[in-house]
Amino acid sequence: MRYTFLFLLLLFQATLVYSADNDRRYWSDLAYRIAEPVLRNMSKGELKKNMQVEVSPAWDGRDKNVTYMECFGRLMSGIAPWLSLPDDDTDEGRQRKQLREWALKSYAHAVDPQSPDYLLWRSEGQPLVDAAFIAGSFLRAPKQLWEPLDDLTKERYINEFQLLRRIDTPYSNWLLFPATIETFLMKAGAQYDMYRIHSAIRKIEEWYVGDGWYSDGEHFAFDYYNSYVIQPMYVQVLQALGSFPKDLARAGKRMQRYGVILERFISPEGAFPVFGRSMTYRLGVFQPLAFLAWKGDLPEELSEGQVRSALTCVMERMFSQEGNFNEKGFLRLGFAGHQPDLADSYSNNGSMYLTSEVFLPLGLPANHSFWTSPAQDWTARKAWRGDPFPKDQAIGD
Repeated sequence: MRYTFLFLLLLFQATLVYSADNDRRYWSDLAYRIAEPVLRNMSKGELKKNMQVEVSPAWDGRDKNVTYMECFGRLMSGIAPWLSLPDDDTDEGRQRKQLREWALKSYAHAVDPQSPDYLLWRSEGQPLVDAAFIAGSFLRAPKQLWEPLDDLTKERYINEFQLLRRIDTPYSNWLLFPATIETFLMKAGAQYDMYRIHSAIRKIEEWYVGDGWYSDGEHFAFDYYNSYVIQPMYVQVLQALGSFPKDLARAGKRMQRYGVILERFISPEGAFPVFGRSMTYRLGVFQPLAFLAWKGDLPEELSEGQVRSALTCVMERMFSQEGNFNEKGFLRLGFAGHQPDLADSYSNNGSMYLTSEVFLPLGLPANHSFWTSPAQDWTARKAWRGDPFPKDQAIGD
């Protein structure tokens, strides 16, 4: 039995190495599979009609219509860089063009009060969260996703974003949601509130606890909210503002350190530690690493080939499991498959689309070195095979 297991493990690893040359096709096909049911339906105003809503068994009672806003906002945040690439006549190019066309129609439905897919902008507090992901998608691909919208749709977005100031923001990672929205309003030439941006910057700086980690509020919790929200949204706001160079340099260094830690979390077999809340966000755990790769800011310790290979291995391991998708192709509650009891009280299957944040490097063209560099083993593979690997070192500030 032991030798059979070892043989299967070696075969699994060999298969992953063999498929390295097709990494981009695998990524783009998976991104399309996740996005297609959402955008195809929403482009026709039929997302609410056709998406089967699934909520946590411990659901906290909020309006279940938040599902659609979470689904759309988180998906678009992750695939926006990919949709910003120019059209081409490849299979991927045709997928990308189709998704972009659907997305532009979906953006219009999202803010049209007469549309069946008008999103839940004006009740609950949760819309603040996913409005920030929508605003983030505009920041990530303004020319392709914001500028083509008609004037009425743009006016409606600006109005909806400004009306969200009614929400009393908790002192946690939530401060970055109004900061992201107000930063977008500034970039769009609309009226914005700089105090909300500055408040978030000050508090995030106060909550830095060292070695690349921030606390989510006053008390530190060992979870992945540095991945889901804090690191990428903070750096994105600072990059968009362009007026805090010292803060940006410091935050970038911290994100690089955090990226090193994330890469070392990936086991030789493509697993990673499951801890903290919101584990059903799946590959959203690796958003900072994906962000660094997309922006060309990977630390010296991490080559593009090893990061791409490690992330591909995790994707293949997670999405080779049965049960991640329902019969209509929408994501289900779970981590690696269908595991509804794992969902937190605030989670629905729309929340699961935060996994799309791992696709940020698809915003790099196919001839970029991230995609063309040879596949390389990542740190844990080297370590557990007895090969040389770099020692780890904490950073100062």
